Amino acid sequence: MNIKRVTLKSPIEEKIAWAEEYYRRFGVQFHKDRSIVDLLNKLKKAIHASHSEMTVAGIARICRECEQDEGGSCCGAGLENRYDWEILLINLLLDVNLPQKRHDPEGCYFLGKTGCLLQARHVICINYVCKKINDLIDPRKLNTLREKEGEEVNTLFLLHERIKKMRS
Repeated sequence: MNIKRVTLKSPIEEKIAWAEEYYRRFGVQFHKDRSIVDLLNKLKKAIHASHSEMTVAGIARICRECEQDEGGSCCGAGLENRYDWEILLINLLLDVNLPQKRHDPEGCYFLGKTGCLLQARHVICINYVCKKINDLIDPRKLNTLREKEGEEVNTLFLLHERIKKMRS
C-alpha cells in the first residue's frame, strides 16, 4: 500500500485512512469470504443483543442521563487510541461510516451526538461499567448483560483472527 504503515500508536486519523484504503482495495475479497460474512452476521446479532440488554437493564438510560445532565462521559478523548486499524476495518465491513473529525473536543473521536458511531467496539468500550451503574443495576441484570457482551467480544476476536489469516 502507498500509505504509511500504521501501528497502535499511530494517530487515529492515520488508522482510519489505513483502514479505509485497505477496505477500498480488499473489501470485496472480505465480503466474498464465507467465514467473514458469517462472523459479521453473528457479530451484528451479538451487538444488537448486548445493546438491547443495556436498554432493558436501564444502563442506556443511566449513561444518557450522565452525559446530558451531569456532563460526564466514559467516552473521553484519548479512548480512540486503543483502536487498531483492524477493528476500524471491521466497522467498514459493517457499513459504518468512520468519522473524519472529532465531534466533541473532550470526547472520544468516535463519540457522536447520540453516542458511539461505531458498531464494533474495543473490549473496554463493550464491557466497562462505572461504579454508579454497579450500584444501581441489579447484579443479575449485569450478569445477563455480561453473557451477551461475551458473545460480542468472542465474535470480534474471531473476526480479527480471520482477517489476520487472510492477510498472511
